[in-house]
Amino acid sequence: MALIVQKYGGTSVGSVDRIKNVAKRVKAWTDAGHQVVVAVSAMSGETNRLLGLAKDITSAPSERELDMVVSTGEQVTIGLLSMALHEIGQDAMSLTGWQAGMKTDTVHAKARIEAIEADRINTALSNGKVVIVAGFQGINEQGDITTLGRGGSDTTAVALAAALKADECQIYTDVDGVYTTDPRVEPKARKMDLITFEEMLEMASQGAKVLQIRSVEFASKYSVPLRVLSSLEDIRSFDEPGGTLICSEELFEEKNMEQPLISGIAFNRDEAKITINGVPDKPGIAYTILGQVADSNIEVDMIIQNTGHDDTTDFTFTVHRNDYQKTMDIVKPLAESMGAREISGDESIVKVSLVGVGMRSHAGIASQMFSALADESINIQMISTSEIKVSVVIAEKYLELAVRTLHKSFNLESE
Repeated sequence: MALIVQKYGGTSVGSVDRIKNVAKRVKAWTDAGHQVVVAVSAMSGETNRLLGLAKDITSAPSERELDMVVSTGEQVTIGLLSMALHEIGQDAMSLTGWQAGMKTDTVHAKARIEAIEADRINTALSNGKVVIVAGFQGINEQGDITTLGRGGSDTTAVALAAALKADECQIYTDVDGVYTTDPRVEPKARKMDLITFEEMLEMASQGAKVLQIRSVEFASKYSVPLRVLSSLEDIRSFDEPGGTLICSEELFEEKNMEQPLISGIAFNRDEAKITINGVPDKPGIAYTILGQVADSNIEVDMIIQNTGHDDTTDFTFTVHRNDYQKTMDIVKPLAESMGAREISGDESIVKVSLVGVGMRSHAGIASQMFSALADESINIQMISTSEIKVSVVIAEKYLELAVRTLHKSFNLESE
């Protein structure tokens, strides 16, 4: 008998019929002899509806009161799913975040989990119940409801799995696993059976949308095996349920004799580039430029600084496209005050990244990437590397060609 934590997202519980299907799936796991804890999101579209109601009242709602409003979406889902389980003969109990012992810090709208007091959950499990917990929410030391931010239900599920020492945390979505790249861009993309935490973190941070970064970080920290599955497919096997298992490198090596060089290709369309040419080449210039950007809560991604021969330097960095104009408004007066020759920007760029822990032990990955792009006359504007990732910035119009070219070059369509 295993203890399984399952999470169902908004599309998986988006209607009464889908909630009934989730109940049948959960009961199948309990009938197979497993204990099950379920974390659920609000029904698809419900959180946006609740946010809209709040904004109909005020354009600047209190974050405390906003948490009070949006947390009700999950409360509806847990009650309905519990009823659906009772209806098919499975004892179940629904718990809000605070009832489940989900303790958070005091930050509203993006709280972080600090502890889980799981006594009530453990008691219910020992009595043969399925426990259904509202995702995305907790309670702070003042007794106020808090929410964990977008994607918080994934984090709730992984945190529960860690606290309960579950055998596996299963994330059910409308896709059947993690692919080598987005199948909408490359139809030959292949679903991976296994991927390491480190690779999944890089994939998520570079643009892959399957899982929230915080949930993968949590799973990695507490070594919780994480599986991505489709709630729209039948259960294949309780021992080998399919999907994609995200796990430690040690477990990966146990299951795979040989680590592939590249696991996947991620991309991010939400990039913008700013270049300042001819600023003085002196200590502190990077801080002068980026300090005020950081103070405005704008995240900088890639940075390149090139020193010239006339005691000046050229400075280029990327930000989220939504922050482009705000960043330009900050940087332009700074550049002028420093006597820069020119400042320019480009909102028509994308970032494409190769990810794979196999890079650690194999040379030539970057050169193969650059060669494949050059063969298609795709110009590389910026390059960034880490131990298991190579990222390039290219013109947006070449995105799909670049992804397909690299996917073929690294033979990712093959098992």
